[in-house]
Order: sequence, then C-alpha cells, then structure tokens
Amino acid sequence: MSGYQDGRLRARWRRATRLLVAAAAMSAGSLVLTATLTAGTANAAPAQRAALAAPTVSSVTAGGAHTCAISTDGGLWCWGSNYAGQLGDGTTTNRSAPTRVGTATWTNVDAGSGHTCAVRTGGTLWCWGSNFRGQLGDGSTTTRSAPVQVGTATTWARVDAGPQHTCAIRTDGTLWCWGFNRTTQLGVGASPYVANTPLQVGTATDWVSVTTGYGHTCGVRTGGTLWCWGSSSDGQLGLGNLAPQTAPAQVGTATGWTGVAAGYAHTCGVRSGALWCWGENGYGQLGVTGSYRTAPVQIGTATTWNRIAASSDTSCASRTDGTLWCWGKNSAGQVGDGSTTHRSAPAQVGAATSWTGGLAVTDHGCAIRTDAGLWCWGDNSGGQLGDGTTVNRSTPGQVTVPA
Repeated sequence: MSGYQDGRLRARWRRATRLLVAAAAMSAGSLVLTATLTAGTANAAPAQRAALAAPTVSSVTAGGAHTCAISTDGGLWCWGSNYAGQLGDGTTTNRSAPTRVGTATWTNVDAGSGHTCAVRTGGTLWCWGSNFRGQLGDGSTTTRSAPVQVGTATTWARVDAGPQHTCAIRTDGTLWCWGFNRTTQLGVGASPYVANTPLQVGTATDWVSVTTGYGHTCGVRTGGTLWCWGSSSDGQLGLGNLAPQTAPAQVGTATGWTGVAAGYAHTCGVRSGALWCWGENGYGQLGVTGSYRTAPVQIGTATTWNRIAASSDTSCASRTDGTLWCWGKNSAGQVGDGSTTHRSAPAQVGAATSWTGGLAVTDHGCAIRTDAGLWCWGDNSGGQLGDGTTVNRSTPGQVTVPA
C-alpha cells in the first residue's frame, strides 16, 4: 500500500467515524413502528394473499434513516427517523407507520440524508427537513418540518436529493442545483459556497436524469451521453483522473447511457444494458475486486440490466428478467443476501423474479415487486424498514403503505 493510498484510507476512516456519530444522533429518541405489515402472508387465506400481493406503491426512496413512498393514488407517505422534520408531517417526532404528507398528490420524490424533496401533481417542487446548507432551496438555511415550496415554477419534472445538496430537472430539460457547493457539486463553478435557491447548470435543455452523491453529481442527456462534476477524490467522476470538475464534463464519448446512480464516492450506470461502475471500492461497491477506478469498468458480461441504485457504499441493480442484485458494503445487511459480508460482486436478493418496480438503497434498501408490493432490508436504526422494530434485517421484509 502506498503512502498516498494509506492517507486516503485514513481520511476515509475519519469520514466514516463522523458518519457513524451522526447516524447515532439521528436515531436517538423513541420510535414506535406501527406500519401495516404483511409478514406471515403464507398463512393467510387465498383471498387475503391476493389482497396483500396487490402493489399499493408506485415509487420509493431511501434516506439516511427514513423512507418515503408514493402510493398508486398519488399520496406521499414517509416514516422512520424525523430528527430534522424530514418526514414532512409538521413535527420532529419519529413515526411508527407511514404518515401521509399533507393531502396533495405527488409524482416524484427523493430522500437525502436528512431532507426530502418531491414534485407535486401540477409541477410545483417542495422540500423539507434539514437545511443547514440551503439544500431545501427556499432561500433560507432554516430547517423545515413541513413542505415548503421551492420558488414559484410549475414545470418541475423530477428531483434528486443528496446528503447536503439537491438537483432537479424541469420539463424544458434544464437542470438546476442548490445547497452545499464545497466540492463544486452544483456544477456552477466554485462560487457560491452555499446556494439556498436553485441555480441553473449551464444552458443545456436536454437533461433527462440527475443523481447526487456526497460531493459529486452526474446526469444523462438526451442522446444517452453521461456527464459528471464535483469531487473526484476517488475517481467517482469516471474521467480517468482524480481532478475535480466545476462544470459538467462528459464521461467518455459513448452514448446509450439509460441510468446513473451516485453513491458516497462511487458511481454506477447502465449503458445499452451493460452495467458499469467507477470510483471508490473499499467495500466492493464497484462490483469488482481491487482498488478505486477512475474510469468505468464493466461488471460481468450481462447486457440485461435495466435499473440501477447506489448511495453510501452499496449498489443495487435489477435485470430485465425481474431479478434483483446488490453488492458493496453489507455491515447492516443492506445487500439483502442474508449475510453481513461485504460483497465485491453482485449477489442475488432472494429468488424472486418480480422486482420490476422502484429501487432505492443507502444503508438500507427498498424495492417494489409487482406481485407483492414494497419490501425493505438493511439498517433499521431509525425504524426505516417498517417492521415494528429497530432491528436490522439482512433479507427483505414486506411492508404495506396505505393506498
């Protein structure tokens, strides 16, 4: 191990220690989970099994220690840790069951470490929770326990919330970011250090997706090109070097990128059905053995990958055959393979072939099965798995969100 690598690992250890302390603080306080559970479905009558199997959730997102989901009727529900008001119910009380966020209907939601943002039917954007770095975009740094509107625009299409910054795309294809900009993760240059209102990233009008990591951001444009910017301390920008970028830089020249997901200091994407990862690899989160990679490396030879999720130091992806696979850090069971062993190659999550809905992973994972609703696993320190306990799970457990 070189001195440089040793220094990187020591710095990583210090970062991890700080994160553990923060997680302990987040999960402090009481939490009584009374989410409607469907464990024990096998013992239910046929009619009951049919009712339980019907999916009631259309999308899901995993935050630091909370979970949010949009039900099939457009209702938004959040549960788990609520130390900064990230559940959006007007309090900082941890919730024992999915709690509806107001009475509005929603089309898109994403959870950061301690804040949440979502797009309402009608195209308005709302955020709530921790706001120390302006990540709520409401012009302040005041923490909010209920949704606050981001500006007055009614053309927001989708949003992605990182640990301390947020990015969103409008229906005109423009990209906007706000919050912490210490590592130029907003894509607008080195200034401002903190932006508490949305700033447009360049002038392009062809952005179709965006993902926010700890200190970097990536996005896909129409035509399937991939762009990343911000910190490249571990090669997470995929540009073949460790140089940071203050504005979007294209990752190679290939087209065909259909999805990208940013973790703490790594990134994974799907290109023409093949799976690629790059950046830090201390837990095997790239799906290969060895050290960090500064350019995309293909994971296996399969070309049937269709959905990717990554956050913290874990990655998950689904295939067109409906199977689900996870890899990387697994200390809390977030790989979902029944162990707590870190995995440097994709490990299949159970034997189900119906994982064709939403997918999200941080230190816990959640995904939607078309035959049996919402399932979550991994870290449960804040009750974010919805199983009535704060005990970690190394395999998926089913939880029903009210329709």
